[in-house]
Amino acid sequence: MAADLHCHTKMSDGTLCIDELVDLAKKRGLSTIAVTDQDTFAGTGRAVMYGKRKGVEVIPGAEFSTTDGKTGRQVHILCYCCPHPARLAGLCKRIAEMRRRAALLMLQKVLHLYPMPVEMITRRAQGSTNIFPQHVMHALLDAGYTDELFGDLYRQLFAPKTGLAYIPVSYPETHEVIQQIHGAGGLAVMAHPGQFDSYDIFLEMSASHELDGVEVCHPLNSEEDRKGLRAMAKQYGLLMTGGSDFRGMYAEHHYPLGTYTTDDTEVCRLRSMAESA
Repeated sequence: MAADLHCHTKMSDGTLCIDELVDLAKKRGLSTIAVTDQDTFAGTGRAVMYGKRKGVEVIPGAEFSTTDGKTGRQVHILCYCCPHPARLAGLCKRIAEMRRRAALLMLQKVLHLYPMPVEMITRRAQGSTNIFPQHVMHALLDAGYTDELFGDLYRQLFAPKTGLAYIPVSYPETHEVIQQIHGAGGLAVMAHPGQFDSYDIFLEMSASHELDGVEVCHPLNSEEDRKGLRAMAKQYGLLMTGGSDFRGMYAEHHYPLGTYTTDDTEVCRLRSMAESA
């Protein structure tokens, strides 16, 4: 049975609510999904319960944005099966506040360039723990300033370093976040190393036995990436997960739910590791 272990909802930067995501997973023939919203566990309890009603196993999780202290590069860490999410509430709140401060500056720049009521943006962000660029782009589309979410205007506004409304966020240090995840009993898996060219960071963290796994099957990992990641994961006994990074309409690269999945044997390993963590 298929398992997509990287899914976002309206709780962060996705377009579907919890129930819609589970219902879609059922229709797509998935036996298991993981809800991994950005820096929050909000909604995972609801997702697990609704999944049981619909016959879809939901693994609770979150995706944490971090910064590697040595290189300064972004590293995303997926947290799975955390039995004590309350222990990570401070971390979630800290990142949310960092995002919120950046979002306020971002909104000022966007609204100066493209006048519209701020409520048009906040309406699109309703239900989310924060305001993300996708919400802003959706409002710009509503206002007629663009006819696409991820086109020239998106790059003009939000391209890293050069975007007119790009505001960098100071995310917490990667090793610190992993330690907190383990302290709360969760499993720490490095997400899509191919996206941020973090293969060297993955090698170092694998050798130091900090990680529980790595996301091998992901749209932004090349075939060469996957081959290398599999080899290293086998060498260090790491979980090999897979997921589509599903966001619905808010995904820059569109891959339907279940396009990238995790092998059954790895899902079983994840459950076993979670029980013994």
